[in-house]
Amino acid sequence: MTDAYVRTIASMGTVVTIHVVGHGANRVDETGRKRGVDAALAWFDEVERSCSRFDPRSEVSQLSTRIGARVPVSDLLFEAVRFALAVAEESGGAFDPTVGLLLETRGFNREYRSGAVVRTALEPDDDATYRDVHLDADERTIMLARPLVLDLGAVAKGLAIDMAARELRGRSFADFAIDAGGDLYLAGRNADGKPWSVGVRHPRDHQTLFETLRVSNVAVCTSGDYERRTPGDDGGAEHHIMDPRTRVSASTAASVTVLASSAMVADALGTAAFVLGPERGLELLERDGVDGVIITPALERFATRGMRAEYLVEGRSSGFDS
Repeated sequence: MTDAYVRTIASMGTVVTIHVVGHGANRVDETGRKRGVDAALAWFDEVERSCSRFDPRSEVSQLSTRIGARVPVSDLLFEAVRFALAVAEESGGAFDPTVGLLLETRGFNREYRSGAVVRTALEPDDDATYRDVHLDADERTIMLARPLVLDLGAVAKGLAIDMAARELRGRSFADFAIDAGGDLYLAGRNADGKPWSVGVRHPRDHQTLFETLRVSNVAVCTSGDYERRTPGDDGGAEHHIMDPRTRVSASTAASVTVLASSAMVADALGTAAFVLGPERGLELLERDGVDGVIITPALERFATRGMRAEYLVEGRSSGFDS
C-alpha cells in the first residue's frame, strides 16, 4: 500500500511544498509525518531569518550596518557565505554575492510579504566584489571591507532545501519531494514506485515544457530570465540574474537547469552558468561534476556530457508527479 502527506507554506518569497510518500513498510503514521514535515519546513524560516536581505532584522542585513567590523554570525550564515565565496572564486566572479545594492538600485527591492520597498542606507561602491568579504573560520566572523549588501538568493533557498531534506532523512523518510518555487529535491520514489518526473519549463512558452526528466535522490534547480523582471533605466526590461562584471542582466542564456546531490550546489552553479553562457557555463558544470542543460534565447540546447539519456523521458508533465 502507498499513502502520501502534502504540506504547503509561503516562505522565502515563494511557495514551499513538501510531499512525503509512504510505501509499505516505509509508511509513517500521520502524527509522525506531520511532525517531520513541520520540522523540515521550519528550516525555511530559519534560513530566511539569517540570510534574507529583505528583512532589516536578519543577520545578513545587519552586516551591512557594520562595515569594517568583524561581526560574529551564526554557523548557518557563515557556511552560506563561505559557500557563496567559493562559487564566486570558482566562476571567476560571474557569481558574486555582493550584488545586493546593485539589485536594489535596479528595482529588485520589495519584501514579498508586505510589498514594502527595502532601501539600504549605503552609497553603492561599484568597485566592491566578493574579495571584499573576509571570513574568520576560527572566530566565526564576517567582515565587509567596503559598503555592500550581500545577496544570498542563489544560495539560501538551496540551503533551506538541503536542510529540510536532511531533516526528513534523519526521521527515516525515504520517499519525498521538496519544491521551493520550482527548485527541487527528489528522494526515493513517487507514489507509483518510480523515479520522480520533473518538467523543464520552456523559457518562452510557459504552457509547455522543453523536456521532462526522471530523477531520484537528486536536486534539480532552474535559473531563468523569465522569473523576475523589472523595467530598466533605458525603458527595456531587466531580469534579476545580473552579471556582476558588467552590472547588467546576463543575456546569453534563457534558462539553466542543474542536477546535483545538493540543492545549494545546483542553485548557485546554475546561476553562475547562466551568467557565463553556454560554452563557459558548461565548462564550469563539467569541472564541478554536476549535470546540466543550458537553453539560449534562440532555444538552442546545450548539455553536459553527463546528462545521461536515462534522465530524459517522453511526454509532458508539470512539476513533479505524486
